[in-house]
Amino acid sequence: MIKSMSEMIAIPSISPSSGGEGEAKRADMLESLLGSFGMQVKRYDYKDGNFTRSNLISKYGNKDSTIWILSHIDTVSTGDLSLWEHDPFKAYIDKDKIYGRGTTDNGQSAIASIYALKALMDSKANLKYNFGLALVADEEVGSTYGVQALMKEEIFKNKDMVVVPDWGTSDGSGIEIAEKGILWLKVSVKGKQVHASTPELGINAYKISNKFLNEADIGLHKKYAAENALFDPKISTFEMTKHEKNVDSINIIPGLEVSYMDCRILPEYGIDDILEYLNGIANQVCNDTGAEIKLEAFNREDPAVPTAKDSEIVVLLSQKIKELRNVEPKFTGIGGGTVAKYFRDIGMPVAVWSTCDDIAHVPNEYCKISNMVNDAKVFASLFL
Repeated sequence: MIKSMSEMIAIPSISPSSGGEGEAKRADMLESLLGSFGMQVKRYDYKDGNFTRSNLISKYGNKDSTIWILSHIDTVSTGDLSLWEHDPFKAYIDKDKIYGRGTTDNGQSAIASIYALKALMDSKANLKYNFGLALVADEEVGSTYGVQALMKEEIFKNKDMVVVPDWGTSDGSGIEIAEKGILWLKVSVKGKQVHASTPELGINAYKISNKFLNEADIGLHKKYAAENALFDPKISTFEMTKHEKNVDSINIIPGLEVSYMDCRILPEYGIDDILEYLNGIANQVCNDTGAEIKLEAFNREDPAVPTAKDSEIVVLLSQKIKELRNVEPKFTGIGGGTVAKYFRDIGMPVAVWSTCDDIAHVPNEYCKISNMVNDAKVFASLFL
């Protein structure tokens, strides 16, 4: 498992929209690995401009129902390389940890699920469910070439269940059954660019952008203040994040300002209602200042109906966690998004679970070897 993880991490699999080449080369390596274990693999490649986005599907067994263990093989970019203590694309092993980009998110689970299936095949175990192994593309940037494309291939059947091991707790007790809605909002403010010494001749887009964002921040937290104890944090969050470059000189008042908000919204609220509220604030600011404000949903994922605590996959996973980890499962909802949403949207039972520290997307990302091995045991036990 350590060897396979090390080989996989050495092959970058970053989305083209984030400056990478996609998953094709990593999929080549994993397809070869699966083949060497005697697994039948079907590959689904989709074109993304000049790049290929690759998914691998393997199913073992002849039962009526399949449990899919679904991990993603794309990763985020490295970020600031100076913050890494080691090459992010060369696995560095220190005691129980493997360091490298994508080790936890989502390499640990990809490797754990592969070796769980290998163990069941090697032992010729009598499975209660088919083992569905899905290694998918494009999770980090919307799943257009991953799960969403695969659903159109009708791979996942009505009787199937899904485990998405793309979130977890350090002791393996947490089972995620719900996710907040996501709204990434692009805010474009158009004013009038002038010399900074004559502000009365222009419209300062930077200043007006700050005014809108401040009013939106205060208003959203006040109007949409419900609490839901299932989630951590238990409130909706509305955060100002990315800011695009405006002018090059200090003595120029900018005529265009573009910034973004990341909103994670409890299921109690509708995204349409929130957009209507924000447009109301924008219209008022425009009337007061003479600027133009355009709001765009850069990314939108409406909240899905949570998975029921008494659904078959949640009950089964809970039993196995108790048996193998000796911990009491805890059900939770999260603000982060996983591909579980797409299965919940079509009413398919899905649980999000793994064992990991909260270090996804950070410099010096790592996975624990013990977590990788022990998660593989839980995966395998689901089928026995």
